[in-house]
Amino acid sequence: MNSSDFSADVEAVHAIGAVPVILSMVKHMTGMRFAAVARVTDKNWVACAVDDSIDFGLKPGGELVLESTICHEIRQHRTPVIFGHASEHPLFSTHHTPRTYGLESYISIPIIMADGEFFGTLCAIDSVPANLEEPAIVKTLTLFAQLIAMSLDSQNNLEATQLALAAAKEHGRLRDQFVAVLGHDLRTPLSAIRMSSELLESRTTEKRSLNLIAAIRNSSVRMGMLIENVLDFARGRMGGGIPVKRQLVDDLGPILELALREVQMSSPEAQITHALDLPGGIYCDSLRITQLLSNLVGNAVTHGARSSPIRVQAWCEDADVVISVLNQGPPIAERLMPLLFEPFTRSEAGQRGEGLGLGLYIASQIAEAHGGTLQVTSTLEAGTAFVARFPSTIKWVY
Repeated sequence: MNSSDFSADVEAVHAIGAVPVILSMVKHMTGMRFAAVARVTDKNWVACAVDDSIDFGLKPGGELVLESTICHEIRQHRTPVIFGHASEHPLFSTHHTPRTYGLESYISIPIIMADGEFFGTLCAIDSVPANLEEPAIVKTLTLFAQLIAMSLDSQNNLEATQLALAAAKEHGRLRDQFVAVLGHDLRTPLSAIRMSSELLESRTTEKRSLNLIAAIRNSSVRMGMLIENVLDFARGRMGGGIPVKRQLVDDLGPILELALREVQMSSPEAQITHALDLPGGIYCDSLRITQLLSNLVGNAVTHGARSSPIRVQAWCEDADVVISVLNQGPPIAERLMPLLFEPFTRSEAGQRGEGLGLGLYIASQIAEAHGGTLQVTSTLEAGTAFVARFPSTIKWVY
């Protein structure tokens, strides 16, 4: 194994901005002229950071023979080694390391990671004696070693978090692509079901068969709405919002009335009244506004009281288009109000929720894409009212 195999460790230590200051402080406190952070394994000793004033010859990435160093022993017993005058020391006067490198003073502190892994050492050496008897020296260098270990742990945790985040984003992207492709491919067989139901309806007069055909048609309409909602959600997630193509529309009122008829056909049991008073020349995406209205009315059909009519109104007010959908029934719980326009959440009022919980989310996104808002109020006395408001004209920016 050569030093290139430890390039990541060298880079990790280099990335710790405090290391040069730590090495300078080590030299200042000990009076020694060489300080380093070393990566020590069972086979290698690699310099990761160096502050050298004696021309020892080591650079970051440089290696020493492991067995020639005392760090080899420190890795085994994990305790600091300190001596200030090797030639007069009872043990180190005959030790091979001071004799090999001509050392008189030496201090080495183990760097231990949070998981117990031995990373290496913070060390200092010199060819002349040094006074290392002061206890504060060992205590301070031990704190420096702990700081280096904590910084390395933080880097590892950050890298792991970044990898997990990248993986989550990729999984999310693939999931959204899958949903978009699936929704698109479901349109073809659904169109065939609708066309077949219409053909069968035109060719039979038997009441029981007509009821079954109507159920098939209504189910296909609801399925179509679900698919469109899923596709819009996927588009919004993948492209930064639901796209709209605004243009001048002269017949928004009749277009919305047609949408209400379609909802009524798919939910014949519902009572829907409307008052649509909209002028021509409204700047909007009529298909998206129709979708907004259908989602709001569909929500009212699902959660409103069957005994009371759903009241739909649309008018212009202060250069804004206002669309209101009001239904009676149990009010929405206060704790659910902040969640209504979030995806994949359903109002629990009445426990009659159907679908994926995307209708209100998409309606709010459509209003927002038009530069407007979607708001809700809900009381037992007044009922539940969703009110969409957006500018009716182009807002020029100079």
